[in-house]
Amino acid sequence: MNQDTNKKDIPKGMVTAGFSPDKRRGQGPRRRDQSRRGDSDSAFIEKVLFINRTTKVTKGGKNMGFSALVVVGDGTGSAGFALGKANEVADAIRKGISKAKKTIRPIKKKGTTIPHRIVGCFGAVQMLLKPAAEGTGVIASSPVRAICECAGIKDILTKNLGNSTNQINVVKATFQGLANLKG
Repeated sequence: MNQDTNKKDIPKGMVTAGFSPDKRRGQGPRRRDQSRRGDSDSAFIEKVLFINRTTKVTKGGKNMGFSALVVVGDGTGSAGFALGKANEVADAIRKGISKAKKTIRPIKKKGTTIPHRIVGCFGAVQMLLKPAAEGTGVIASSPVRAICECAGIKDILTKNLGNSTNQINVVKATFQGLANLKG
């Protein structure tokens, strides 16, 4: 038999010289080699805060899209965030993580908490961030909690003083406050 023969032409269980219907010729394994991944990818803590589905109605029908708000940090004092947008959820998350890794910035800490009280503002959101005694934990809403976990802050008290609970603005206000810490 010739190697150009289709799989349909070969009876089940029959293997010809140099061709097996179970294996792909000339191509490597289907799974990616996990050992090639760098250690820098595994050193980051990645948290997906929310996924938003959007629909654009056009003449041809409805076009769905997704956006994912992602926070990335190393757990020792630096973190970043980004909003990834794509037509698939997995692609939006992947884009968000890669963008967030580019925006990582250091956050000043004093032990397991922040050095002093500060208010971060963005839009209608005002986030009050206060240092807490060791063992207090993270007293915060879910977006702020994710930021603190990624940044390695173990003890903090927070309060949203503004009129908005929009998660994107809450994250931006929190990062604005953490960026202005003097320490």
